[in-house]
Amino acid sequence: MNLSIRVYRISEEFSDLPLPAYMTSGAAGMDIYAAVREPLVIDPMCTVMVPTNLKIQLPSGFEAQIRPRSGLAFSNKIILPNSPGTIDSDYRGEIKVIMLNLGKDRFVVNRGDRIAQIIISEYKRVEWDESSSLAATERGEGGFGSTGTSREAVPSNRSTNVDDTTMKSEDSDYARDPKV
Repeated sequence: MNLSIRVYRISEEFSDLPLPAYMTSGAAGMDIYAAVREPLVIDPMCTVMVPTNLKIQLPSGFEAQIRPRSGLAFSNKIILPNSPGTIDSDYRGEIKVIMLNLGKDRFVVNRGDRIAQIIISEYKRVEWDESSSLAATERGEGGFGSTGTSREAVPSNRSTNVDDTTMKSEDSDYARDPKV
């Protein structure tokens, strides 16, 4: 069963632009389009906010996530720095996409370009149960690369023996010097 979401076009000037749409039958995200009057240039290492001309009304318990398009990231070094951007169910403003150019060349956003994906997700609200301790797990406090990166990594359902040849994340040049 599909969920129906109310969408509002802010200006008829962009009524020719499609609503967000799935590009394939297996797509999780819908492509969302740039609603710009003139080409918008993103210089290297600069950030812009791109309008979409859309407002949405999500039901309570749902959020929209704005995520990058992989082709823009790989081919043009265009990322969404707050990815995923969250649109709460009580937000009624225009959806805008924050784009950052990490490339060496200028990038141009044209009217109707597919600039991001929007995914609608259900979530649960929680209440915190403050405690003086937590249940122990096999992983414990291990994080930030503690399970390694090689394909020989041990699945979590098998025991792990760390020997002296295993590099810990704090031994890495990256952990010591962010310029490396």
